Parts: sequence; C-alpha cells; structure tokens
Amino acid sequence: MKYILNKKYWAPIALLGMMVFGILFTSCDNNDSGGSTITITRVFLEDVNSTVPDREVNFARLGQLLRIEGSGFAGLKKVYINGYSTYFNVAFVSNNSMLVSVSADTPILEADTSVRNTIRFVNDSNEVIFPFEIRSGKPAISNISNTLPNPGETITVTGDGLTEVSKVVFPGNVEVATGIVSDEDGEFFTVVVPNGISDLGGSIFAETSNGGVYSPRYFNFKKGILLNFDGLGSQGSWDRASMILPADLESAVIGTGNTSQGKYVPHRPAKIPSFTANATRQSEVWTAGTGVDNWRTQLTPYIPANTSLDQVAFQFDIYVPEAWKDSGFLKICTINNFNGGEWAGAVYNYVPWIVDGKSVAFQTTGWTTVTIPLNKFYAWSKEPFTFETVLAFREAATYQNFGIYFENSDIKLSNVTGNASEVEFPAKATSVKVYTDNWRIVPLDTPVYNDFN
Repeated sequence: MKYILNKKYWAPIALLGMMVFGILFTSCDNNDSGGSTITITRVFLEDVNSTVPDREVNFARLGQLLRIEGSGFAGLKKVYINGYSTYFNVAFVSNNSMLVSVSADTPILEADTSVRNTIRFVNDSNEVIFPFEIRSGKPAISNISNTLPNPGETITVTGDGLTEVSKVVFPGNVEVATGIVSDEDGEFFTVVVPNGISDLGGSIFAETSNGGVYSPRYFNFKKGILLNFDGLGSQGSWDRASMILPADLESAVIGTGNTSQGKYVPHRPAKIPSFTANATRQSEVWTAGTGVDNWRTQLTPYIPANTSLDQVAFQFDIYVPEAWKDSGFLKICTINNFNGGEWAGAVYNYVPWIVDGKSVAFQTTGWTTVTIPLNKFYAWSKEPFTFETVLAFREAATYQNFGIYFENSDIKLSNVTGNASEVEFPAKATSVKVYTDNWRIVPLDTPVYNDFN
C-alpha cells in the first residue's frame, strides 16, 4: 500500500528529524564531559504550528519549547530558568545543542530580581548565566470599564497577563506612557484617557511585560451611535403613560470618576414615583424608527453585513447610584413589536443583579459600559447568524424603533441562565434609579498581536 505524506507536515517532521539526528550524531554520555566550559550562542523557539517552526528569539513564554545552541552541554547537570530548576531530557542534549521546555511553574514577577529573565546552566565544574526574557502566557483584554469616556477620565482595563504596562495607544495613534497603574497580578490596569482620540474608534493597544495586546475594536466607536440624546440619532415618542419623552430627559452632571455627557435617560423619570410589582413595560424609550433609522447605511461601512453575530454588540453606558437588587430589569428591543414580559424573540433582558443564581446588589460609582453581543439576543442565540440577519429583520419590521423598557415582573432563573432551575425571583415594588446613555452598535473583532512582527 502506498502512503502520501501531506505537504503541511514536511517542515515539522524534517525539523524534528534534523534535530534528533544532530543530537544523536554529536551526543555523548553526560558523565563523559562533566567539567567543560559552557557557552550559549543562540536560542530558538520550536513551534511546529508556526510558519517559522525554528525561530531565533530573545524571549519565551511559559510552556514553550526552546532549542539552545552553544558548547559544553555534554555533562550538563542542571538548568535553572528564573531560578527554577527545570527538567530536561538528556536524550535531547548534545555538546552543541539541547532542548528544554519552559515549565508552567516557572516564576515570573515573583522571581527574585537577581535571577529574573535568566537561564542558568550548570555542570560539575562550571556554570553560565544567560540573560533571556521569560514571559507568562499572552496577555488578553476582556473588558474596558467605559469605552466612550470623557478625555481626562480614568478607565480600568481588565483581563489576564496585564503586568507592568508601560504604554497604552488609543485610536488615532494617541500614546500614553505615564500615569498607568498596573495590578501586580496582571488582572487590570488603569489609565487616564487623553485628548485627540479618533472618532472612528478602534482598539486600544497595551504594551506589557508579557508583550503587546489589543482590545476589541469598540473603543470610542462614535460611528455606531444609535442615540445619545444630544444630537446623534433621533428619539421617537408618542402619547403613552409609560413613554419617556424628550422633556423627561435629564442633564445634570451625575456620576463620580466617569461622569454624564449632556442629556441621558432616567428609566424611572420624575413623573413615575415608583414601579409596581408584577408589571411589564413600566417605562419605555425609543429611537425614531421607520424612515429615520437606517442601520445598513450607518453601520455596514464599518461592520460588514457578513460579520458573524458574535462579533457585533449593542453597547450602552449605565449609571446606578443606589443598590439595585431583587426586582426589575431592562428589556432591550431591536424593533417595536413587543408587549413586555418576553424571554424570547429579538430582545435581551438585562438583569445585572442576578449573579451566580443569587440576588446581589448592583451599583456603580460612575458611568460604566455594558456590552451585549447580538448573538445573546434570544432570537439569535441558538445557532450561528451574521449581522445581515439583524439588518434584514429590522428592515422587514413595520416599526423599526430600537428601544428599552423597564420591566418589573417575576423572573425565573432558568430564563436568565438558560439552564433548568426552580429558582424564581418574585417581583417587588421598587423606586430604583437607573440611567443610560450613548446607545450604540459596535464591532467586537480583536486584532491579533504577533510577538514576531
């Protein structure tokens, strides 16, 4: 029987064969040369999944395999990476080359400064310390506290591996290199927002001790604003007791840290003293809708219609000055064709006070951004869709208003989580204050940072 090897495997197999052949050809018993002088000339990253499977490098991450070139490796007894005694297989050691994997247990920030970013090679009579940067896993950004802040305000960027952030670059190539505060565990950093950020928006880029990282492309994305109650987008309203009219909007500066921006929506306006229990659609606010809203024209130059729906989101800024728990939620409606109470269809119910199946007080000190991917809306949550699905759905609707209800009905936990549960949260009368602003559709795609640009 004849077998044909797929070309995509030639390079890694050839590489491995050459390394093993070289090691076997030049290797000797490690005990034969126990005292030779050790020299290090070059370090290579071995990655069979890369287009460059054997790449010379000056740093490595936890878990990566290194090929080290030099001399005097025969008789090698110990390798210490950042002071950590690291296992190596003597079968892959020759006098001039060796393989060693950076252990996941290697200390990074917690390594003593005298050994951090070093590899130490030891035999019976000699040792050498080779300066070499060791990084943890690639950093990642999972959230930005406010993606449409005022210049001069501080934002918090959360994620993983965000250690020792040295600079942040905002859309428009506006760089900040001072005043950055990094969490020791790399879970977040804070930075003051500069002037001059591009209104086209985009990703923010952070340079960390673990390398560079991008956020999703949603920062300062003003082109996606549906309604900011200050001239971008048009508010619609009609005669209805629950309707929040333009006259019901507020404009006093509220919030600490990240403050309000002009007019905003009080979802319990002054004319509604409190919300009764077990009632839907207790307040509502809408865009102008049919004949005015045109998502395709506005958004597709920046978010193509064929974009996967998990890469498109509805964002809004929210301020809740007092504890919100036990009752009430915001129903986000993609069109005006809902009576209230729905947990299905082209809507999403935002219930921030249910956390891990329990009622936990939700409160903000300033305005913070909420991001809801469009594939979380119930109509599009069960299978893959594209942005075209949402555009076509709205264009087919008689009433193309986009809006938000405040509802105060009973909540079944199973509706929130999508998992079977008997837990229910009975509605209670509430006078909670919830404010929103800057409704927008944003892209969620994230540029990939390449360590070897």
